[in-house]
Amino acid sequence: MKVLGILASHQEHGLNAQMLEEVLKNVDEGVETETIYLENYQITPHKYHEKNPVLDELSDKLMSSDVWVFAAPTYWRELSGVLKNFFDCMRPKFVYFKENGDTIPGKFKNKHYLSITSCYVSPLENFVTGVTDESLKTIDRVMSAAGVIKTGEIVLPGTFGMKEIPDSKKKIAAKYGHKISHKKRKDDSTLKRYIQLFFMIAIMALITMGIQVPLRYVMPIGNFWINYISFTVIFFVLLACILHFVTFMKHRRR
Repeated sequence: MKVLGILASHQEHGLNAQMLEEVLKNVDEGVETETIYLENYQITPHKYHEKNPVLDELSDKLMSSDVWVFAAPTYWRELSGVLKNFFDCMRPKFVYFKENGDTIPGKFKNKHYLSITSCYVSPLENFVTGVTDESLKTIDRVMSAAGVIKTGEIVLPGTFGMKEIPDSKKKIAAKYGHKISHKKRKDDSTLKRYIQLFFMIAIMALITMGIQVPLRYVMPIGNFWINYISFTVIFFVLLACILHFVTFMKHRRR
């Protein structure tokens, strides 16, 4: 096993670097680690029919690693330009282009990644407004296109004036250090997802039936079609709320 840390910050020894270091130093014994600082590389776009030694070198480092740990700050509610430039220039390495312009996962398919980002705003403000969401979504979109499997994400809010990362975040980083030390197949969580789906539907159905009970006093719920329509509408509203939460509120904002 090898874990590659990818630091995409303007400061080589800042808070994001500290978070990355905490993850890497807590990997299990026998797991090799390496850190690359993207600012040390002259990363320029790939030109067809021309070799790009820098992209080839970075591609080789990615290929020789089992897990990638991206550490990049959030600026202006978006991913740092350093990591975004890396993603843009590495696009031909991440995906294969079909004749019609569509892309399919390239040679990195089924590797794993962990995301780390930080922001100035407080934990409460980030929880409410999701300042770091777009940074994490950008990483997820690129990795999804490349067929790379997500392991998790860590957010460090309230960094304005911070000199050292808090112990609570060190514990989270240590936890992920151990987690990424083990290879997982893509379908490891399939059964878990089905169980979660079952309980989600069961709870939603119970809540829906509970809401229908007081409706009997204002609506003829005893009628089969009214009962069916009210159940469907209530169930749909609950499902829409859950999907909204999963889509927009799923990231670890605190």
